[in-house]
Amino acid sequence: MSIFLVERMFSKIMEDLKFNFDTNRSFFEKHLKKNPGLVYSKLNEITQFVGSRYGIELRIHFPDPTKIYVLDSYGKENIGIVVDRFKKKFSLPREIIKSKAIETIRDATASDAYMYEGKEGVRISFKQGRIELLPGSIHIWCSLDNEIENYVNWIFNNVLVIS
Repeated sequence: MSIFLVERMFSKIMEDLKFNFDTNRSFFEKHLKKNPGLVYSKLNEITQFVGSRYGIELRIHFPDPTKIYVLDSYGKENIGIVVDRFKKKFSLPREIIKSKAIETIRDATASDAYMYEGKEGVRISFKQGRIELLPGSIHIWCSLDNEIENYVNWIFNNVLVIS
């Protein structure tokens, strides 16, 4: 049985990530002002460690470089998860994936994206940001809230399933 069939798997991964960030908080506080590059390296080390526990590639992104100075944002926004970078087709029709996003996330719009070289993709846009979904990965370009978390948990159980 795949770990991705565990209920609320995304939430469990984020709790694990947050726990590891909190465990290393004193390191971040000590080095952040003098050496943000060292902190970024440590963040990557932690995300790789947590991701390896679940058999995924986990990444934290800083599209706004000043966000590295906001310790409380670590693991709560701009997350990338790769399960299978070679998967080209969704396990469900795109229309179901898009309609679930519209149903779950307030004011969301959903459209096809990244449709080239036989690959499928979906982009979910909303006021706070966007989610880019490929058959084997999800990239969350916003802060996590209950709506986003519920949708991504659904994605883990229904789309990013390893057979």
